[in-house]
Amino acid sequence: MTMSFFDQFESPYLLGIPLIPIAILLPWTLFPIPTSRWINSRLITMQGWLMIRFTNQLMLPINSGGHKWALLLTSLTLFLITINMLGLLPYTFTPTAQLSFSMGFAVPLWLATVIIGMRNQPTTALGHLLPEGTPVPLIPVLIIIETISLFIRPLALGVRLTANLTAGHLLIQLVATAVYVLLSMMPTVAALTATVLFLLTLLEVAVAMIQAYVFVLLLSLYLQENV
Repeated sequence: MTMSFFDQFESPYLLGIPLIPIAILLPWTLFPIPTSRWINSRLITMQGWLMIRFTNQLMLPINSGGHKWALLLTSLTLFLITINMLGLLPYTFTPTAQLSFSMGFAVPLWLATVIIGMRNQPTTALGHLLPEGTPVPLIPVLIIIETISLFIRPLALGVRLTANLTAGHLLIQLVATAVYVLLSMMPTVAALTATVLFLLTLLEVAVAMIQAYVFVLLLSLYLQENV
């Protein structure tokens, strides 16, 4: 049976049981857990140092009212990075390649930032819909445009994450298929293509980390506007 390139993005099943909950919960089991000892291991110490540095950098432009989100945003970053990285391994499934999964994170978190802005500072939150100094005839048009751009934000968050990962996985599969087909006919070309595949895999590792960071960074910017 001929397999489609998009079959890798289907939710996996085993004996009729969906395996996507396992793919979602597995990353949390891979992180080292601090013990009750006075001195932690080097791995736990490095993990804590990296998390503190990342959290400080992420919360730097946000005032103290938004620092309550530090734990949530840092945990979300680690979760997305781990899921994206595990999805590059053979015979694995990437939940973030599903638009429904990405939108499930993007919409509630974006909506939470909007609700916080409307509750704490409604005048400022609504003021973002109309730039200062706008000519009177353009006021209705700009309000409509800014409202549309506001509601497009969660869609852009989810689609950006899913599209980048989906494109990378498809490209890796296409190049890997070319290496397999050319190996028996033109070994030299296959070796060069395999080198391209290796470099592409390194690029996708970087994309997996960068897209998780961009997702959380944009959420922090939306939070900054509303606190």
